[in-house]
Amino acid sequence: MLKLPARRPPLPGAELPDPIDGDTVAALVERLDMASQRRLGRALAIRHVNTGSCNGCEMEVRALTGVLYDLTRFGLRFVDSPLHADVLVVTGPLTRNLRQALEQAWDATPDPKWVVALGDCAVDGGVFRGSYAVMDGVGTGVPVNLTISGCPPSPVRILSGLRALLEASSR
Repeated sequence: MLKLPARRPPLPGAELPDPIDGDTVAALVERLDMASQRRLGRALAIRHVNTGSCNGCEMEVRALTGVLYDLTRFGLRFVDSPLHADVLVVTGPLTRNLRQALEQAWDATPDPKWVVALGDCAVDGGVFRGSYAVMDGVGTGVPVNLTISGCPPSPVRILSGLRALLEASSR
């Protein structure tokens, strides 16, 4: 027989996200949809590229696909290939071993395309800056259109950044 552990109170300092107001969600969905339709004529396709991170940012990116944030309700979706992507979301510092893979993903992504440096490591190398294996931020390998700082940035911050990118590029 499977027994579930008793519910425990949250750890000190751990905060649950505030519930998202339905009106706020509806307004954000409408704004994102209008911006993506104006710019691309369809929903925004995102390809995640890990260039050597600790996986902290990846956990926050994957949280976007869960039931709490549900990225697809905003007209955003992850794709499996850069050939189908509009945005490359890059996490981790640009390591020497993965520079060529990032450049290949950039080259394979059709125009118009954007690069988002997600997390402190992708922005400038973060805690790995100055390491012999790291070339600092992803901007040393490909042009970056948006930086979202944080170690790691919250899913709400990531969504806000993607919204800002889409709205700015549709003007």
